[in-house]
Amino acid sequence: MKSAQRGMTLVELLTVMVVVAILASIAVPSYRSYLIRSNRADAKSALMQVQAAQEKFYLQNNAYTDKVSDSPPTGLGLAATTTNSFYSLSVALGAGGQTYTATATPTTAGGQSADTKCANFTVTDIGKRGVSGTDTVANCWK
Repeated sequence: MKSAQRGMTLVELLTVMVVVAILASIAVPSYRSYLIRSNRADAKSALMQVQAAQEKFYLQNNAYTDKVSDSPPTGLGLAATTTNSFYSLSVALGAGGQTYTATATPTTAGGQSADTKCANFTVTDIGKRGVSGTDTVANCWK
């Protein structure tokens, strides 16, 4: 007389666990890479805001400023970090306040400091974009 088999064996359970572990080991790094790439938009957006604010400041004062978070009329009145706090913002002046380079530096919040491909984003007074990572400017800024 045959008895009805119920449940799963230990071998079947271990096989399923191995398959799930393999899928997770592929999916998690891929997802993390996607998050890092998508969080770069935070830096690019903030630098475009800095660029627009600098042009407005220049029209009013005939010079740029390095005071990102100070209130107008001495500064730009922007936050020192990006919207989601993934990057901190700074401005370096050159040539007597007639040129500037705005930089978005990754913070530890959100894990953007692990982004070695693009790292720091920069934009200058003439609109030249740059990055300090291992990838190209075109790839990082797209």
